[in-house]
Amino acid sequence: MSTEVQDIQAAGDGAERRLNMIEAINDALDIMLERDPDVIVMGEDVGYFGGVFRCTAGLQQKYGKTRVFDTPISECGIIGVAVGMGAYGLRPVPEIQFADYIYPGLDQLVSEAARLRYRSATEYIAPMTVRSPFGGGIFGGQTHSQSPEALFTHVSGLKTVIPSTPYDAKGLLISCIEDNDPVIFFEPKRIYNGPFSGFYDKPAEPWKRHPQSAVPEGYYKIPLGKARTVSEGEALTVLAYGTMVHVAESVCREKGVDAEILDLRTLVPLDIEAIEESVKKTGRCLIVHEATRTSGFGAELSALVTERCFYHLEAPVERVTGFDTPYPHSLEWAYFPGPIRIGEAIDKLLSE
Repeated sequence: MSTEVQDIQAAGDGAERRLNMIEAINDALDIMLERDPDVIVMGEDVGYFGGVFRCTAGLQQKYGKTRVFDTPISECGIIGVAVGMGAYGLRPVPEIQFADYIYPGLDQLVSEAARLRYRSATEYIAPMTVRSPFGGGIFGGQTHSQSPEALFTHVSGLKTVIPSTPYDAKGLLISCIEDNDPVIFFEPKRIYNGPFSGFYDKPAEPWKRHPQSAVPEGYYKIPLGKARTVSEGEALTVLAYGTMVHVAESVCREKGVDAEILDLRTLVPLDIEAIEESVKKTGRCLIVHEATRTSGFGAELSALVTERCFYHLEAPVERVTGFDTPYPHSLEWAYFPGPIRIGEAIDKLLSE
């Protein structure tokens, strides 16, 4: 299991700033555009407007319209062009404005990007990083709240990365852009501006008050496939990623549960060693994600934990997830895996 000290590779001069996740992503893109002339940023409204969430603000003005440019509203075209760019030797960073709109580009991602290295016997690669905001908690309804990460973890040749803090967002994104394989980089939009406790009726907390908003100046990387230990504990292991890391942490804190919380960071590659070590220590495992339950990534995690830690488990693995329905606008907080459902699952695990 990695720590922040181990994570930083080739860090800057030691100075740091307090950034939200939007600013950290913008900083990572800025650094990579400056370091590598082959890096290209592209997508709907990423240029002149700076992105719908402002993650690319100011980059076109700094690097010009040939390196940061707007595209037509065609996800299939965006991904298809990025595949060609990667094969040609560039490192494109296409943005899909919302993860809900990524499906038209699925064929290009699955049939072309993910298989190009294998199909060409390593003659060609597709070093592209597809950025996309995902998840709910902002009343986006069924077309602006989906969490499709499990679809991409099923595809051999794709990597799937999900940050939960500004510190991780910058370090992981730099690693993704430098990686020679295609990466899906999902950004939890509910925590762009601050961590979310799951208690939606409480005041929002800005990132500047959170320790993980301290982002080093300059270039640093967080290696893919290394989980982060959010808190150490003995009572149970909680596996989460993205927004749900903060929700799970706040619930465990409110309940006074001695939980070991792992932020997976990357789903593929997965830090199975860290998971196995933690579950064997605690004997109980809770998995939390916002995506629908059936065939969600939690099912894969549950299978892996059961296969590898069966004789150490003192209770069946529990999952708290979204429901097998479209994301409802009017019932946002019933669908969202919040404190009530997570608390009930914890009580069940600890009572067995």
